[in-house]
Amino acid sequence: MPVFQTIGILLTLTALFAFVNKRYIRLQMTVGLMLQSLILSGVLILLSRFGIGLEDMAQRLVRGIDFDQILLQAVLSFLLFSGALFAEPEHLKKVKLDIAVLVLVGVVLSTILVGFGLFFISNWLGMELRLIYCLLFGALISPTDPIAVIATLKRAGIDHQTGARIAGEALFNDGIGIVLFLSLLHFAEDGGNFGAAEMASLFAREAIGGLILGALVGGAGFLLLRGLDSYTVEILVTLAMVSGGYSLAHTLHVSGPLAMVAAGLMIGSHGRAHAMSDSTEENLDRFWEVIEDILNALLFTLIGLEILVLFPDITFAHVVIGGASILIVLLARFLSVSGMSLALKPLKIIPTRTVPLLTWAGVRGGISIALALSLPSVPERGVLIVATYMVAVFTMLVQATTVGKLARIRRRPPEDEHQIPE
Repeated sequence: MPVFQTIGILLTLTALFAFVNKRYIRLQMTVGLMLQSLILSGVLILLSRFGIGLEDMAQRLVRGIDFDQILLQAVLSFLLFSGALFAEPEHLKKVKLDIAVLVLVGVVLSTILVGFGLFFISNWLGMELRLIYCLLFGALISPTDPIAVIATLKRAGIDHQTGARIAGEALFNDGIGIVLFLSLLHFAEDGGNFGAAEMASLFAREAIGGLILGALVGGAGFLLLRGLDSYTVEILVTLAMVSGGYSLAHTLHVSGPLAMVAAGLMIGSHGRAHAMSDSTEENLDRFWEVIEDILNALLFTLIGLEILVLFPDITFAHVVIGGASILIVLLARFLSVSGMSLALKPLKIIPTRTVPLLTWAGVRGGISIALALSLPSVPERGVLIVATYMVAVFTMLVQATTVGKLARIRRRPPEDEHQIPE
């Protein structure tokens, strides 16, 4: 299918979903789009049962997309830059140690817990998924997405520091999770010649190199923006930072995702304070909000179509593993966050009273979906996409819509002595 036709179909579906959500459903954008993606998959599958088969069209559409190039090198770079652009550095600085622990330790710990949990469950059910691909699932599902919950938490009156923990963790664990995912993928594809030491070296080089490059790209962008007062040109500069910076990171073999996070943070903090007029800031924010909504919508639409393509091969065991994955991911999230909280209790990092909220606010969204769709054509791909889809649906439709109630309960005066002033 021609590229333009593919883009046209996807954008048409996305626009239709956005209209229906805004006009009738009125849920938070990402939650509403996930719900409609689920409904679309169900309707198309039901139609196929009545002889109105659309699988061939969906298959041509999905197979015409190079997920590895488009998702890993295009969509993720724009999503991560946009997320960093809207961060609030003054609040992030107050809980920087909490964020560092949640990101550096939490992602790795969650990846291990989810990976081994899925490995044992799949073998018990007779699926016999290879451990390395179970760990890949752990890496792609561990990064959290704050988009669907931050607005809800603000309406619930959550304090700035807890909100900063959730947003800051989600911002940086995307980059770390992607680096870990790519390192494990490299190991899976060349396991015989790629040992643990090489993987650790690759992880460190990608992460540190990505942050340094991002700071340089952000600094260059800041200097350009400071000499302008035209929001049209300044928007073009930020687009060039993302596309050019990510391409440069790919050429230098460093982490593009972390580079975009670092660049976005610099423009979102120093750029706003010293290089933008009020008009530029307003227009720039609106532009990147639209980009973020469109890309998330496209991802949810794509995974709905991918499920339709996979449907003939989906078995009861796939669904059982997907359901088990929801419990595994929730348990791993709770164990990793509570374990770090208890271990660091003397330092008053990650107060124990925030553990339930941090656990339930661990929503999975566009990043996890993009990584799942970029998996190579291996026997495990189908079951991992189904598991990712089911986890994302649960977190979006259950956790994201109820986290506000938990936040309001948390606002009651705590009696836990392990807390920091907020």
